[in-house]
Amino acid sequence: MSESLPPRRFPGSGLAKGLAVTLRTMTRRTVTAQYPDVQPELPPRTRGVIALFEENCTVCMLCARECPDWCIYIDSHKETVPAAAPGGRERSRNVLDRFAIDFSLCMYCGICIEVCPFDALFWSPEFEYAETDILELTHERDKLREWMWTVPAPPALDPAAEEPKELAAARKTADKYAAEAEAEAQAAATATATAASQATPEAPSATPEAPSAGSGKAAPDDTAPGPEGTP
Repeated sequence: MSESLPPRRFPGSGLAKGLAVTLRTMTRRTVTAQYPDVQPELPPRTRGVIALFEENCTVCMLCARECPDWCIYIDSHKETVPAAAPGGRERSRNVLDRFAIDFSLCMYCGICIEVCPFDALFWSPEFEYAETDILELTHERDKLREWMWTVPAPPALDPAAEEPKELAAARKTADKYAAEAEAEAQAAATATATAASQATPEAPSATPEAPSAGSGKAAPDDTAPGPEGTP
């Protein structure tokens, strides 16, 4: 059985193919990204920077422990929360003092976002954060909080699906603040009404009226007979 021979190539065929590609490209209209005058259209899941939703952070330190570059810095302190009901027990909670990410060390692996159990970290498509000094690439929680508002909305789900955790957490926080504001307003209105009622002088008491005819008590009669011998 004879072996199959490779196809015969003519001399200069490779050069002809290269020139054909060059001529085909030269006849096309050039497409140049006019950045920064025109912003680029980024994909929906672009990994720009990491944004922080501070209300969801419980200072569990899981993101800092799992970070392979050790570029997340977290500081916190404990506070005592009074009992919610009489006779209850006080609780202690962690309060976030500092949350910073050194983007000069970050390799954008996204492990911190994946392991966060409370959905406090999100990918933001923001990419314009270049600095002239490498020390200024360590961004604190205030800057990470600002990037949170550039996070795109989650994709639409089926009508029967559960609400996204991001929207549920944001709505829960907003409802909590609204309830606290309403309670403060009601307490202020109650205090104002109480102060006004205490400042109003009491009306003078009415003079006692004469007993009526049907009250069972007879009025003194001057014509009634006196003791014997009295005219």
